[in-house]
Parts: sequence; structure tokens; C-alpha cells
Amino acid sequence: MRPLHPSSRPSSNRMRFTLFHLICAAVFFSLFVFGIQSSLFAGSRRISNNINIQILSDFQSSVQQCMANRGFGITAHIIDHCKLILKFPEGTNSTWFNTQFKKFEALEYSYDVCETILLWEQYRNITTVLTREYLDVRPDGWLNYAAKRIAQLGAKDCSNRTLCEEHLNLLLPAKPPFHPRQFQTCAVVGNSGDLLKTEFGEEIDSHDVVIRENEAPVNKKYAKYVGLKRDFRLVVRGAARNMVTILNGSDDEVLIIKSVTHRDFNAMIKSIQNPVYLFQGIVLRRGAKGTGMKSIELALSMCDIVDIYGFTVDPGYTEWTRYFSTPRKGHNPLQGRAYYQLLECLGVIRIHSPMRAERKQDWSDVPSRAMISRAHAAALRLRKGQADQAGDLGQFGNCKVWGNGGPENSGPISGSPDMSDLRRNSNYSKWEAMPFESLRREARDHYFQMEGVSMYKMDGNKLDDLVCVRHSFLKSKE
Repeated sequence: MRPLHPSSRPSSNRMRFTLFHLICAAVFFSLFVFGIQSSLFAGSRRISNNINIQILSDFQSSVQQCMANRGFGITAHIIDHCKLILKFPEGTNSTWFNTQFKKFEALEYSYDVCETILLWEQYRNITTVLTREYLDVRPDGWLNYAAKRIAQLGAKDCSNRTLCEEHLNLLLPAKPPFHPRQFQTCAVVGNSGDLLKTEFGEEIDSHDVVIRENEAPVNKKYAKYVGLKRDFRLVVRGAARNMVTILNGSDDEVLIIKSVTHRDFNAMIKSIQNPVYLFQGIVLRRGAKGTGMKSIELALSMCDIVDIYGFTVDPGYTEWTRYFSTPRKGHNPLQGRAYYQLLECLGVIRIHSPMRAERKQDWSDVPSRAMISRAHAAALRLRKGQADQAGDLGQFGNCKVWGNGGPENSGPISGSPDMSDLRRNSNYSKWEAMPFESLRREARDHYFQMEGVSMYKMDGNKLDDLVCVRHSFLKSKE
């Protein structure tokens, strides 16, 4: 082999040297461009965050003004763009003694308005009734979760699915029987003795839907105070023993069981014609946590406007009363009153009470839907940014579990094969087999906006743990 000519070695070294510098220059340039892009992105993100914070700060100011106008002495003290403290005036009578912590109820409460508005606005898109499709799609739906909804099951889980089916068939629809925006106005009627101070009866009955609670009687004796219309009733398990008497004469009134079904409930169900379902919802960490709050959640998942009556939200009361029985100990009244007033100033509910009946109710001091929508969007953007979520996840960004369901109104109607003749006349089909074209226009528009997807809460009070079921999408009909 001929030896390499000595003069070619410097040339080769120069080429290697030049190539090395080119690579270094390319790397440096890439880092430089990346640094500029990162800086621009960070700057853009800071600008975006500042805009969102300003939107929420303006919204907080509107909430503060609303509390001043409608809170009967409750004042809102802004901490930042999300957090505020609601304070009762000095001299407020704190009569509820907490035996656990050995102290009277507090006179001020802290809230995160961003989290609150995200939570409640989400209810406008979700289903609050347990369905068969939910149990089918949820990973532990039939095995573990179904067992949690049945008391006195006699087993730790639903390994014996037939056993669980026997308990749930009576009240388990295949698909959601009710839809977001199905009704324009809903009245949620609590049981407070305050109802006897005003005659709201005709006003309550003027709503598209009336939701009542537990054993609250509806009859001529109380008609001028609470009305006679009865569409839905949310009940706790302890109310089963008296429900046949309470429901006498209202075979179409829909029962929603708040927590679990059990032997007593199933026996009661078999003796009435009324449609019966299980509530599918969450437990709030803050505020009033009783049946009244769940009734509002149910209403918001079906109705555009939610009016509440009989929730004891006026100042000056010293005992918890019901309009049909003697006083009893109940939930923390001051904490509940503060939270309900906050919900009104967030546009979730409209409060009706004796003291409010004395003045004109126009709700012009409540933030507009446009302002609430902007605040909701800003809170959502900030939350995604804090979680470092990339991209626009859209309206399905909180779907943790996905599944497919059949077409609307497909699947079995609720009820067991051995239904009595009485149960066979139950009006389940009014809800479960309702033609899509019969729904209110706003409900059909919402269906198309949501692309035929039903959303359900999974566990706890999380905002990002939805179970989402996609149905065969119906084509829009003009």
C-alpha cells in the first residue's frame, strides 16, 4: 500500500477542525433559538396568566358587591383573585355548639371561588342518576362500586353479579333518563319552617319542575305555602318506612334515593308505581352537606334556572324548624347560609325567603351569565396551567375514563323480570324512552354541543375524574 502523502494530513486536520466548529455553532444556534422560544413562551404564558387573573379579580369584585347587596350583613373580604372570606356582622348569634370541637359555630368562612365555580358549572353538563352504562364503563363498576350502593348485601363485592342485579334492576336505567337543560326553571323546596311565613305556593307551582325532599307533605293544608306540584323527590334511606303514605296520589313523582338502596327500600319500591332511581353525585367538602345540597346538584344537572325555597337563609333564627313538624337539631345554619349566599352570587341558584319576599327580586346585582362564563374559562385555564397540562383539552379534558354506549333510548327499561302488576304500570318509559325530538330545544342543542357524550362523577370531590360515555351520535334535524 502506498503511504499517505505528508501534505494531505494538515488538510484533513483542517476539515475535522472546521466540522467541529460547525457542529458547535449549530448546537449553539439551536440552544439560542430554544432559549428565545422558551422566553417568548414564558412571556406569553405570563401575559395569559395576568389576563386570567384580571378577569377573576373583576369577577371577585362583582361577587363582593353582590354579597353586600344580598347577604343581609354578610360581607366578602377578597384575599386574592380566587380566595375570599365571608364574615357575619358582629353581634350575630352563634347558637350551634359543635360537640366534637367543643366550640360554637364560627362567624367567618374561607372559600376558593375558582374551585367553587369550576365545581358547580360542571354540574350543568353531567348526569346525576346512576345508570347501567356507568357501571359497565367504570373499571370496578360492577365488582366493587355496585356493592357500595347496596346496603345489607351480605357480600363484600358483586362477584355474584346476579345477586347485585336483583337489588339494582328495580332502579337502574340503561342510559341517563334525564338530560342537561331539559327544563328551563326548577324549584327546589326545602323543609324549613320559614315557608309558613310566606305564601310561595303558586310561585313554586309555576316552575317547569318542582323537587321536594324526604317526607315533606304536599296537601291542601300547606298548598298556599309550598304548592301542590310534585315532580321529583330526593330521599334518604331512613324515609322508606313512610314513603308509601307520603306518595299517596302522586304515582308519577320520581323518587331519587340519595345514597344506597337496601331491603326496606326494595320492599317499598315494589308497593308503589313511582319511577325510582339512585343519585350519582359527590360529597361536598364545604358548606351544607345535607339533602338540600344534593337537590340543588340534581336540579342544576337538568335545569337552566334553579330557585330554592325553604332553606332557612335569613338572619335571626335560633332553631332549626320544619314546616310540618316540631323543631329539631340540624346542619350548621351559619355555614350553610354563607355557602348558599355565595352560590347565589356565583349564579348557581336564586334564593327565595321571607325577608327577600319583602323586596323586588330582579337579580341584577348577580354577575351575568357572560361574566360567569368568562370567569369559569379563566379559572379553567389557570388550573390547567398550574397542572402543566399541554394543549387545549376542550370540553372533555376532565374525562378520566372513556367508554362507548349504544344509541339514545336503547337498552332495557328499569325494572325486574318479576315485577308486580302494580310496578308494570310505573311510568319509567316517560323518561327512559322519551323520543329525542320531544326534548326541549336547548337540551337537544346541548346534546350536539357535547357530541352525544354523557358525563358522570366518579369519586370524591375531584374536578378531573369524570366517567364519559360516548353514544351513537344522532344527526341534527333542522
